[in-house]
Amino acid sequence: MRGGTGAFGPYSDAGAVDAVRRLSADELAARQLERLRASLRHAYENVPFYRQSFDRAGVHPEDCRSLADLSRFPFTVKDDLRANYPFGMFAVPQDEIRRIHASSGTTGRPTVVGYTGQDLAVWADVVARSLHAAGGRPGHTVHIAYGYGLFTGGLGAHYGAERLGCTVVPASGGMTARQVQIIQDFRPEIIMVTPSYLLTLLDEFERQGIDPKSTSLRTGLFGAEPWTEEMRREIEERFAIDAVDIYGLSEVMGPGVAQESVETKDGLHIWEDHFYPEVVDPVTGDPLPDGEHGELVFTSLTKEALPVVRYRTRDLTRLLPGTAWPAFRRMERITGRCDDMIILRGVNLFPAQIEEIVLRTPGIAPHFQLRLTREGRLDHLTVRAEARPDATPEERTATVGRIVRGVKDGIGISVAVDIVDPETLERSVGKLKRIVDARD
Repeated sequence: MRGGTGAFGPYSDAGAVDAVRRLSADELAARQLERLRASLRHAYENVPFYRQSFDRAGVHPEDCRSLADLSRFPFTVKDDLRANYPFGMFAVPQDEIRRIHASSGTTGRPTVVGYTGQDLAVWADVVARSLHAAGGRPGHTVHIAYGYGLFTGGLGAHYGAERLGCTVVPASGGMTARQVQIIQDFRPEIIMVTPSYLLTLLDEFERQGIDPKSTSLRTGLFGAEPWTEEMRREIEERFAIDAVDIYGLSEVMGPGVAQESVETKDGLHIWEDHFYPEVVDPVTGDPLPDGEHGELVFTSLTKEALPVVRYRTRDLTRLLPGTAWPAFRRMERITGRCDDMIILRGVNLFPAQIEEIVLRTPGIAPHFQLRLTREGRLDHLTVRAEARPDATPEERTATVGRIVRGVKDGIGISVAVDIVDPETLERSVGKLKRIVDARD
């Protein structure tokens, strides 16, 4: 189960990155199959849940003779991790665990994930690789505004940046005015943060009378929540930086599962030598061919403490051929989550669809919220969006019609629109909650 480099600082050597980047599709597939078979055996032999799950499905690790055979194995879902709270999914003895992370548990028991020393080394490797793909290099200073603590974002980004040979500023979330000062004083080239909190930082720069384009920042790695091309344009234009996507989730590893290349900005290359992806039909669970939209599923190939087999992420995307990293498939930016989908009067919609319309509407700031209510037997959706500070009353009135028409023409539903004053909606210091469900 040894999958990492076992030494610190491998990505300070450009040759180490090039060696991975030059992998052929056949070389990658051979590495994947060897690691997949080992990971399935490791899970079956050391995690009672997987032994029982495989036995019920009538499959055994030795039945996996090709990558296509993985589809014969059962799925793992978040409720399986919750049912085995806290450590029932661990595949190594407790004295081999070097770190524990967990979800917030706001909707029930938290999901708990553990890491061996080797897991932490692999995690640092893939985040370092991600930073390199985004344009980061040894000697750069990285401002990390992801939350630290049990959330995987802060520490995952932290150790990956150090592995690359960067200087780390562990700012975490919150204290927005102070973060602006730190960015001004410490002059980092890179920021790692949720896209919604970056917009909060942008507002604070402008509130302090500082032109965001004047900062030292050159690249932003944004993850932990869905965002759109419109938001990318907003950030790049206001901040004069390259905005690229990073993807991960704690159950699979944390940040660094996939990364968008700054060279192409055309989707996230999945580090398939450690995380094997599938896309399945969200309803039937049937595997879908590359290029078709569905739910993203991951199987870990090198994790020791918490191997996951066909873990259903609930994230919606599709797989595409590699570009900047030819052997590694890309995933499109996440378009939404199965559990974030709103069914309004028979029409399926996602917050990201509304975001695209809001962000291309003149006079509207990139802060909005969706409020669901029920009147009688019918559900209603109100889009609450902030006006820009310089918007006139006439412009604010006009934007209501633009958003109403944009949603009707683009999605096919009727919504109410409430244009509120600047700085009315709650600002994000972490993952942003776009949907407020006020139905009974």
